[in-house]
Amino acid sequence: MNDSMMYDVAIVGYGPAGVVAAALLGQAGLRVHVCDRLEGVYEIPRAVALDHEIMRVFQQIGVAGAVQPFMEPFTDSEYFGADGRLIRRMTMIAPPYPQGYTPSIVFTQPEVERILRARVAQMPNVCVELAAEMRSITQDADAVRLEIETRGAGRTRVGARYAIACDGGSSTVRTQLQMPLEDLDFDEPWLVVDVLVNAQGMRKLPKVSVQYCEPERPCTLVLGPKNHRRFEISLLPGEDPQQAATPQATWGLLSRWLGPEDGELWRQSSYRFHALVAAQWRKSRVFLAGDAAHMQPPFLGQGMCQGIRDVANLSWKLAAVLKGEVAGSAGEALLDSYGLERGGHVRELTRRIKSFGAVICERDIDKARARDARMRAEGNGMVRDTPRQDILPRLEHGLLSAQPHPCRGGLFPQPRVGSGKDVVLLDHLTGNGWRLMLARRSLAPRDVGSVLPRARVVAFDEMDESDGVVAAWFRDSQCAAALVRPDNYIYGVARSAGDIPDLLDEAAAALDCPGVAA
Repeated sequence: MNDSMMYDVAIVGYGPAGVVAAALLGQAGLRVHVCDRLEGVYEIPRAVALDHEIMRVFQQIGVAGAVQPFMEPFTDSEYFGADGRLIRRMTMIAPPYPQGYTPSIVFTQPEVERILRARVAQMPNVCVELAAEMRSITQDADAVRLEIETRGAGRTRVGARYAIACDGGSSTVRTQLQMPLEDLDFDEPWLVVDVLVNAQGMRKLPKVSVQYCEPERPCTLVLGPKNHRRFEISLLPGEDPQQAATPQATWGLLSRWLGPEDGELWRQSSYRFHALVAAQWRKSRVFLAGDAAHMQPPFLGQGMCQGIRDVANLSWKLAAVLKGEVAGSAGEALLDSYGLERGGHVRELTRRIKSFGAVICERDIDKARARDARMRAEGNGMVRDTPRQDILPRLEHGLLSAQPHPCRGGLFPQPRVGSGKDVVLLDHLTGNGWRLMLARRSLAPRDVGSVLPRARVVAFDEMDESDGVVAAWFRDSQCAAALVRPDNYIYGVARSAGDIPDLLDEAAAALDCPGVAA
């Protein structure tokens, strides 16, 4: 194969994870090839929810403003028990919001994907082939080679130094490379229905999202943007999933809320909700991401978020290695940290999602009533509000300081700060490379540049912070500094000025500096 045909990274699959990977890698200046078997955006909304961490990634790509018209804040979610009484309420954390965006959001997926693709189309170093299906993948010590069949144009070969499989739950890449998924013990049939509800129907529906934790048939109502309403309805033993997805049967299942006169069916599909995670996230030069690497029940709306977290974690690490900023054994360890970090995070979040699923899906009436009584007792007879963000775990393993701290492995906040006459979000000023965040400039060691050459020093006593988000973070965390990675996760913290040099030295040793990803 001619070297001129060699890319830095090949991406198989151009759904949400694939397009974000292409945007991040393209933005880093790498040569990227993407293929997808579809001719365009999938017009049916599979995901309906995302969160403020994903909006921060969209901000980095440069599309946060463009996607806002297709998003709305997630309403509260009320859980009703076996006897129709309220047992839990999922809420929003109070402003000011720590990442600079509404923490939980509903959105229209096809429109958001179009905006992401338009951003990638602006990058001349990214080649996108649609209606192009990957037929085979092989690799050796130097490269990955893909055989791609493009509709109407025959087969071609593409080479790349690394590849990312973003080709969904039935991933051809994962199958050909024999990278199995591990079953985390959740398997239930559900019908997912999207309805565009008219004004008459809207008057019939609740004003918040609802989890009906009813033993006879658990189900969910999610309020999407504008007049989009999603229903997730469990199927009972003996019910035919294909029959349930016919318009007549679907309207029958929706009859407690709506009839055909109340709106238009946008999509109805039967699924088996699974909890699966890759046993192996990397095989030499190939990485799994998104649904190719994991699937989880939808009860907290984290499916698409998890895929974007995957590629945000992987992209900066691939860029660091491909640019020679981290090389040798340190580069291999950096790439290996992807699976350690994301695998652990996915497993823990899936465990928490399953615990919510166990609340929703209890089919035994006596156990369901005992569940309801227990939940009310835990709130001393009151319904306890649970902010959605409180259930998201931190990173626990991988490229993190060995020094424990409650903030290590979490996201560093993004406050609004003054910049001339404007107020902007922090990342607009600092960029997304390595950042040493200091409570005060006087804490800065003299040799930051020689230890971590690409790290930027950010002192918050020199900034006009609008809402006190970071001031509160430093106060509550009881630390003087935080070293933040390019994906906005906290590598580690220094409790005092004297601990900062050790924190920098530890990161430099892990990355075998000089040479840290910007």
